[in-house]
Amino acid sequence: MKAILTDITKCIGCSECVVACKAYHELQEDIPRHWHRNDGLSAYNWTAIIHKEGPHYIRKQCRHCLEPACVSACPVAALVTTDEGAVIYKPEKCIGCRYCMVACPYGIPRYDWEHAVPYIQKCNLCHDRISQGKQPACTEACPTQATIFGERDELLAEAHRRITAEPGKYIDHVFGEFEVGGTSVLYISDIDLGFLTYPVKSGDKVLPKTTAPAMSAVPPAFFGMGAVMGGLYWFCKRRERLQNEKKNEEADS
Repeated sequence: MKAILTDITKCIGCSECVVACKAYHELQEDIPRHWHRNDGLSAYNWTAIIHKEGPHYIRKQCRHCLEPACVSACPVAALVTTDEGAVIYKPEKCIGCRYCMVACPYGIPRYDWEHAVPYIQKCNLCHDRISQGKQPACTEACPTQATIFGERDELLAEAHRRITAEPGKYIDHVFGEFEVGGTSVLYISDIDLGFLTYPVKSGDKVLPKTTAPAMSAVPPAFFGMGAVMGGLYWFCKRRERLQNEKKNEEADS
């Protein structure tokens, strides 16, 4: 399984990763909206740099959870996991319900308000590139190797090696190793990155286990309601037909 490791202490805030992402995916210029969250992400910005005092520059993108809540919440399988570790979006299946936006503990999926039929957008870990043995455009563009790509197990080992080698430099924690069941985008840092979680603290609990019971009820509820509405429609039409027949009989008499 592939993954990205971002070392916050190496990031210089150059935004080359942001530029590379937009260029590769041919994302149009973003139009800021007052309802956008103040983190730089949007339907046309799939990765962003957050500036914190220090200075610290933190790249925010889809975390590609190993057991993603967005996938569990989607009633039409428009979001799916892949063997490579990427969580990808299939717009041809999307119905625009935005359940994924509510379910995501990191607040990643964004609504595309610029189209007549607006659906969601998010980082796909350059799945087409990694399927061909390449690395994501963002990691390829990083001039300081603050963000690197590779096998998840190897990157976890590298993260722990760095922390052990320089314990005074890093918090003794690999962000994404265990949170919400683990993610394919990992961080090591000298500051706490809890602010990347939205809107609540994520913890280590796998979120699909909490969303699955509710989402499993969606298809029965949908078809059940359809049956109820169909029955009501039949009843109303039958009553209308009987009333018309009665009126015709009275008129004939």
